[in-house]
Formats: sequence, C-alpha cells, structure tokens
Amino acid sequence: MSFEVREGEILGLIGPNGSGKTTAFNCISGALAPSGGSVRFNGEEIGGRTPDAICHRGLARTFQIPRPFRKLSILENVAVAAHFGATTRVGESAARARAREILALVGLPATDDASTTTLGAGGLKKLELARALATAPKLLLADESLGGLDSSEMAGAAELLRRIRGELGVTIVWVEHIMATLMRVVDRVVVLDHGEKIAEGKPREVAEDPRVIEAYLGEKVVLA
Repeated sequence: MSFEVREGEILGLIGPNGSGKTTAFNCISGALAPSGGSVRFNGEEIGGRTPDAICHRGLARTFQIPRPFRKLSILENVAVAAHFGATTRVGESAARARAREILALVGLPATDDASTTTLGAGGLKKLELARALATAPKLLLADESLGGLDSSEMAGAAELLRRIRGELGVTIVWVEHIMATLMRVVDRVVVLDHGEKIAEGKPREVAEDPRVIEAYLGEKVVLA
C-alpha cells in the first residue's frame, strides 16, 4: 500500500476489520518495524526508528484502548506526555502548563487531584487524545477516537478533531468505523482491504465506489 498525507488536512483511513489500518499506524509510529518499503515524514525516512524518536520528530498517535497511568491524576498523565514526548524537553512547571492548556481544549478537568477513575469511555478517549496532543505533534494518528461513544459524544469528538486541526494546526490521519461521522469531517479518504489500498479520493467519491461498497460499506453512505 502507498498513500500520502497533505499538510493541514484530515485524512480518513477506513476498511473492514483486519484490513491493515492499525498495522499501518504501528509501522508509521514505530510500534512495528516495517519489513520493507519506506515511511517518510517531512522528507526524512523514519521507517524502523523507535517510537520515542518518531514522537520527538512531531508525529504522535492514540490507541484504540486507552491505558492511562492509573496512579497519576489526569493532569499528571498529560504532563508526563508533555515532558517526555515533545521535541524539546521541558521542565515540570512548563509541562503542567501545557497539560492544562490541552485539557481545557479537550474538555477535561485540570485540577491537581482529578482522578482517571472518574472518567467513562468518552473521558478516557479524550485523555488518550490529550496525551498525544501534549507532545506538540505536527501529525496526529487518531485510532478509533469514537469507539464506545454515544451519538452526542461522537459529534463532540468529531468537532474536537476539527478544532485540533484549526486551532493547533495539526494534520490528522483518522482511523474510524463510524462512517456517517467520519465522512462528514475528513477532506480525503483512503480505503484498505486485506492490506491493500483499494480506493482513495473525496468522501463522496469513495462512498459511491462499487469496490468500496462491496468490500466494506455494504451500501452507499448518504452524505448531507
């Protein structure tokens, strides 16, 4: 498979379970070392580099299953990411200040004693996103940010991704199964099936592609 991400866009990466979406994210972010091919970010080859080295170059990711540091507060979880994940190491006070800014953006409490145990599925997804954003990425790989959310939470999360692009200037690649929401947010869509790219284009074009409908959608996604 091969695709590119344009600076400033939100790119949707979709496909059926097992099509290779998360594997692609793992290869790009360093969780898996590619066995071949090339992964380039800002003109630099990053394929095979460690996750921390890739993060320090301005590429962050979220995971489908949030795993916060349960013994740390919400604020401390995000401050740890700000301290260790940014391109330039910052001190504790600066990391906490950055964490408070990001928590305000995603809508989570930034008090010193706010616990992760108070967060439901939606809150944990926001915390996962906040930890990635605290590293000050240029490119964010968002892996199923809507999973487990109700309809109102999904709408809020989709709008949040728009704000992240608009207010922070972050380019986003978004893996998601909630097609009706994703298709209304992204600028372009790449479709995978069995580890291969089968379509790429504007959301409406992809939603009407017979091969995509057969492999994944089952029926056309009606876009407003």
